[in-house]
Amino acid sequence: MGPGAASMNDAATRFDAPWLAGAADGRVLRAGAAPISGGAIDSRLVEDGVAFFALPGARTDGHAFLEQAVASGAAALVVSREIEAQRLKALADGGRVSIVHVADTAVALRAVSAAYRDRFDPLVVGITGSLAKTSTKEQIAEVLEERFDVLRNPANWNNEIGLPMTLLRMRPEHAVAVLEMGLYTTGEIALLASLARPSIGVVTAVRGVHLSRAGSIEAIETGKRELVEALPAEGWAILNADDVRVRRMAGHTAAGVRTYGFANDADVRASDVVSLGTAGMRFTLHVDARTYEVSTPVLGRHGVHNALAAVAVADRAGMDIADVITGLARPLRMPHRSQLVSAGPWRILDDSYNASPDAVLAALDLLSELPGRHFAVLGEMLELGGSAEAEHRRVGEGAADMTDHLVVVGEGARGIADGAIDRGLDAERVHLVADRDEALAVLLAELREGDSVLVKASRGAALDLLVERLVLAGQSGEGAA
Repeated sequence: MGPGAASMNDAATRFDAPWLAGAADGRVLRAGAAPISGGAIDSRLVEDGVAFFALPGARTDGHAFLEQAVASGAAALVVSREIEAQRLKALADGGRVSIVHVADTAVALRAVSAAYRDRFDPLVVGITGSLAKTSTKEQIAEVLEERFDVLRNPANWNNEIGLPMTLLRMRPEHAVAVLEMGLYTTGEIALLASLARPSIGVVTAVRGVHLSRAGSIEAIETGKRELVEALPAEGWAILNADDVRVRRMAGHTAAGVRTYGFANDADVRASDVVSLGTAGMRFTLHVDARTYEVSTPVLGRHGVHNALAAVAVADRAGMDIADVITGLARPLRMPHRSQLVSAGPWRILDDSYNASPDAVLAALDLLSELPGRHFAVLGEMLELGGSAEAEHRRVGEGAADMTDHLVVVGEGARGIADGAIDRGLDAERVHLVADRDEALAVLLAELREGDSVLVKASRGAALDLLVERLVLAGQSGEGAA
């Protein structure tokens, strides 16, 4: 089921107009005959039976697409605009469709999702952090699926819209929900936690990501800490032992605390970490006084770090260690996130979904472990506030130590090129280009058989499109031999 919709047929998942209006603090304009199940916010992705929440937006308004939602099978419409009588009658579709009026449809979506979540009793695992939220979520979900039926956020549904939509996908068989929680400003994690009610909370890192929105590293720390503050006394805070700001969150929760990482005093830690190249990683896993040999297809030390978080969660969820180790051997489903792609004579490390300074440096470290010459295609990292220039230069300095050729896309990323040259990377091997077309031309002129290419930038650079073109070029035999 694609992003934008959630639909379930089990009786426990159904509701009617009075329940919907009561949960949303609204009033019923039309009580339709069709049972309602799940929700949607995009009329193009409506499925039979869902409630369509007409959200207002900067560029469009869901109220303009009510007819399309009904034609696609919506069983209910949640609106905040006044609708004239003739249109209201037509939208009711002969008495099939319920229509509920609320003061604010976004607030109503959250309220309905919270009331709906109360119908079920899953173990909820909340995950937040400045780095590796999605990859940690996916690793935890894959491990827990060795024993449980798991609900997880699709893609990056981790905000005040996406998380409620995820909750509306919950079914009775979901014993566990693994939910990523994003942060731009303080108060957001507390809000998301109030909806999902996690009993296990994982904090991966506190870094200066989204500084232009959050304001300061201290504000980010405070915001991320809201997850562990929301945990019940019988719950567990799973904290990254390698991040001092995360470590000290142990003093801000009523829950029990377990740490994970490479630190010698972590409750769940890894030693003897060895790269297996494109086959993944091998390490010794320590869970308190117990030790195990583990292999995983994830790439890089940061992949091992995510695995440790998953072990810590699974251990608190009561899983047998043999099942945990089997779960760690499962591949992750994360397009454009540390994904190794074959492109004919070359291999591409596609990490183009998003970027922050520490994440780029981790990806460069992973690139350096791959065979062949190392090319990095890096674009601008957004929302770094006043530290943007220094952070781009820091990434460039790291790239100088770990790449043979560096392609920097866009004027906003110039600091990466400057930092690499200042660090000593030959200027002839640093290519500052204007756009994806120029980047592709450089790569096709320079790449040879067996080379490895990292592609990474903030989502605004859309370098995933460059990955697609580079894969096609490699598979068709285009470019240097």
